[in-house]
Amino acid sequence: MRQRARKVQRICTIASVILLWDVFLCSSGGGSLAASDPLLLPPPLGVSVSSMASGPSEHSATSVQALVIGSNGGIYAGSFGHGIFRTLDRGATWARVGDGLTDPFILSLASTKGGAVYAGTFRGGVFRSRDEGNSWQPVNAGLKRLEVKALLAVDHELFAGTGDGVYRLHDSEDHWTPVTSGLDDILVHALARAADGTLFAGTSGKGVFRFSPRSTGWIRMRHGLKDHEGLIENFIRVLVIDQDQSIFAGTFDGGVFRSADGGLTWRPISRALPNDSIRGIVFSDQGVVVATGNGIFKTVDKGKQWMPVNKGLENLAVQVLIRSGDKSLYAGTSSGVFRSDDGVSWMAVNQGLEMGIAPPPFLFR
Repeated sequence: MRQRARKVQRICTIASVILLWDVFLCSSGGGSLAASDPLLLPPPLGVSVSSMASGPSEHSATSVQALVIGSNGGIYAGSFGHGIFRTLDRGATWARVGDGLTDPFILSLASTKGGAVYAGTFRGGVFRSRDEGNSWQPVNAGLKRLEVKALLAVDHELFAGTGDGVYRLHDSEDHWTPVTSGLDDILVHALARAADGTLFAGTSGKGVFRFSPRSTGWIRMRHGLKDHEGLIENFIRVLVIDQDQSIFAGTFDGGVFRSADGGLTWRPISRALPNDSIRGIVFSDQGVVVATGNGIFKTVDKGKQWMPVNKGLENLAVQVLIRSGDKSLYAGTSSGVFRSDDGVSWMAVNQGLEMGIAPPPFLFR
């Protein structure tokens, strides 16, 4: 009963933070808060309050919230306060890019088949680069809210998860269109698309929604994600789909769930996972690798056991995890980027990311 009570308390805390976030979005019209406004914003979930209060040291690497691999093999890192960086040598050196990027607080990144790179920002909407990140242009026509938590690229199409549901953009266009009805005023944190074209959206407070090409609107997966204590997890941070079309959902504070039937039913697979705050899920040749708020873990038996794979990972506050074409793993943390070539040990790859203390987001114009 004590564990259940603590779980309920954590869920209420998450809900309160998200409520404050949504109140800010509504009051600011999607991101026009002036520097003189006395309202102090909570940080995006996944960014620690203590790290923002004290700030990193002058010589530490910037906090990396998003990572993506471009069509040319270059890797882009989106920081929280210092814009976008690019590496062409697997992280050995980074260069700051982003001419035209007016919001340096990056929440999401995506790269389309045509070579364009997109950045979703804290309050500036979406920016697009067609020249490998050197210059960026805003692409916000049609968006109701300008906080973009998730970006998903599928061939030449882009999908954005915002504070007002999901929007679609073709790579050749400049205007977003909403992906049908059913997600109005719902904050979408994660997006995934199945092989048959079905879209899945992970939300803050409403669980998982599904939109199939044959449906007329988004449908909430009513069976929910029920943990071993019987509580429903409705705060979804990560959604990914494996080659067998199984869906994996990472929650804010409830671990990892798996669905083998298109989201109709879910099973928790992370009871043995030491940390339930999920920040990333990738698939290796042997199993599933999960980034959490306290390190990275791997399972090769579908979640029965989880092994820590943190050797050399100097900062366990992981914000994002991706896998490259050469099977290396890249982790974005509160202290820059780390790379693993064997899935077990890590090395810091931060040359060029040492930017010092970023300006607080509530002082940003």
